[in-house]
Amino acid sequence: MLSDGEWREVFDSFQRNAWRFEVQPAYTMPKEAANVERFLRGEPKPVDHNSAWHARVQGYRAEGKHIGRVRVVRRPLTNYQRYQFAWGIPGNVAAGEDIRILDVTDNDHGLPLGGRDWWLFDDSTVVHLNYRADGTQIGRALHAGDPEPYRRWRQIAVSASVPVAEYVDESA
Repeated sequence: MLSDGEWREVFDSFQRNAWRFEVQPAYTMPKEAANVERFLRGEPKPVDHNSAWHARVQGYRAEGKHIGRVRVVRRPLTNYQRYQFAWGIPGNVAAGEDIRILDVTDNDHGLPLGGRDWWLFDDSTVVHLNYRADGTQIGRALHAGDPEPYRRWRQIAVSASVPVAEYVDESA
């Protein structure tokens, strides 16, 4: 298991690309709970929403690094996913993150959708993100095995997904 400091060190040490496979229907994060509740009540998004992440993404991009993810969804979207689409994802994309959407409602595309998120750094380092059923992260672990299946799964996920703007247009 990686401590918070070790996780930050692994994350910040990538040289070329960082890519996430994101499958949880909801994430339960204490620092985000108030904003999710605001969204669900129909309140306006705070001006500085997710600004620390946006600054990090902009810094990575300024260094010539690529950061992206495929967000896996099933219809109907969860309240958390609706929050992501309305408040989270647009700012992340504007900051320079490449976010694609993979709707697996009718087709799992042969991907490992068993509930584990993961990051792939520089095509060689894999970190598993482990969650409880309610979306609470319970740990991060460096994968000691071969990264090749993760590279293959990334290729499948990217090929089968669409840019977030296209998904939003199709869903409207």
